[in-house]
Amino acid sequence: MSFFTVDHISLQFGGLHALRDLSLSIADEGKIHGLIGPNGAGKTSLINTITGIYRCTDGHILFRDKDLVDLAPHKIAALGIGRTFQNVEIVGDQTVLNNVLTSFHLHLQHGGWGSVFGLPQARRGEREARDEAMSLLEMFDLGKYSDVLAGDLPFGILKRVELARALGARPQLLLLDEPTSGMSELDAEETIALLRRLAQERKIALLVVEHNMRVIMNLAERLTVLNYGQKIAEGTPEEVQNNPEVISAYLGEEHKDA
Repeated sequence: MSFFTVDHISLQFGGLHALRDLSLSIADEGKIHGLIGPNGAGKTSLINTITGIYRCTDGHILFRDKDLVDLAPHKIAALGIGRTFQNVEIVGDQTVLNNVLTSFHLHLQHGGWGSVFGLPQARRGEREARDEAMSLLEMFDLGKYSDVLAGDLPFGILKRVELARALGARPQLLLLDEPTSGMSELDAEETIALLRRLAQERKIALLVVEHNMRVIMNLAERLTVLNYGQKIAEGTPEEVQNNPEVISAYLGEEHKDA
């Protein structure tokens, strides 16, 4: 069995088919799989289905051989599946550090009463979480913003904050919805390099939705292309770039410049 498998899933809202008989797989930890397609192709719908926000009408989603289809979002997250959002989900009136710290509740060992009464295990766990959160911020060149209210920062920086927060949950599979949108070309390139290194070093599998073709062609080892909720192609970046159906449906003129 693959590390992660989407097995012939469909998603329907009334008469609208958001996903049709879609399958893809990620073979192992540390692999990076790209997901591309025109607007409305079903990319974010797939991420929402994997994370339990939507429930597929047919098929199965397997993570380490466990079916996710009937699980609530918090249980899916607890299994080791994290995500970021196309539009960042940040608490604007909290500092950048506190936003990242919110992701650590999944693996802190003490309960709420431990924090209330200041038990040694709780204090130690909170110190370790703070140290790890600061380490993540430094990794994304965000240490200087640790005490800044998130709502005061531009979108491109908040995308990096969200990446740091997602990693704080220590996922084994991380779903990234346009992780470099709003970033400069230089920041995007640095983020690509960092994500590639993190995937390899931490053995995190990445499923990445990205509209920037240069980004995804340089990041992903394998690509799935969607159009109208269906898979129209899959393969290496080179294979996908040269697929006539993909060029017609999505890449078009941009393909010539990629």
